[in-house]
Amino acid sequence: MHRPLPALDPQMLKGLREHVHEQLRQAIISGQLPSGSLLNERQTAAQLGVSTTPLKEALRRLELEGLVRTEPRRGIRVTFDAAQAEEMALARAALESMIARQAAARITDDDIAGLRAVGESMRQATAAGAVRRLITLNETFHETIHAASGCRYLQRLLAGQLVYDKAARRFLLGDQEERERALAEHLSILAALEARDPDAAERAMRDHIVRSGRHHVQTAFARRKE
Repeated sequence: MHRPLPALDPQMLKGLREHVHEQLRQAIISGQLPSGSLLNERQTAAQLGVSTTPLKEALRRLELEGLVRTEPRRGIRVTFDAAQAEEMALARAALESMIARQAAARITDDDIAGLRAVGESMRQATAAGAVRRLITLNETFHETIHAASGCRYLQRLLAGQLVYDKAARRFLLGDQEERERALAEHLSILAALEARDPDAAERAMRDHIVRSGRHHVQTAFARRKE
């Protein structure tokens, strides 16, 4: 009689689930898995090189996020489409532009100094094509503005949009021209905050998010129109 196999490390299993979830979410939001696609659990698990256990958990999370839908006797269907992507970008633009407006009236000198440092690091990362570093800095930039605004309720509402935002950012920032456009827009937001100009901060943030959201829709969904 053989000895029992050792149990999987819970942390390893958790990490695997996160990895599968991130891979599928990125594939959906980037357009690699188009709206209407049916996902076969066994085939998808084999493609990802995992068992169906972490895949099932990932699919449950994706359904909660509104990216897929379970269809009885058929499987899991991708539901994320261009209309949903545009709607989510507009929702984020509405929330973040108001947060930026409030931040312009409340931001401290220390906050400004922190944003300037992040802005300079973003400039360097953009020039170097350091995408991973730029993604992290991008998130830090926005999080600093959120904290400076003091708008906890708006931040809670915004949390529901971050699932889309993070995946779209990874997709978009792979392009150098987009990285340069995004840098210029972030520096415009910073300038408005430095001037403590609520109208300019609101406008700069809204324009940035709406423009990048439309670019994501045009780029990620172009293959579906061909």
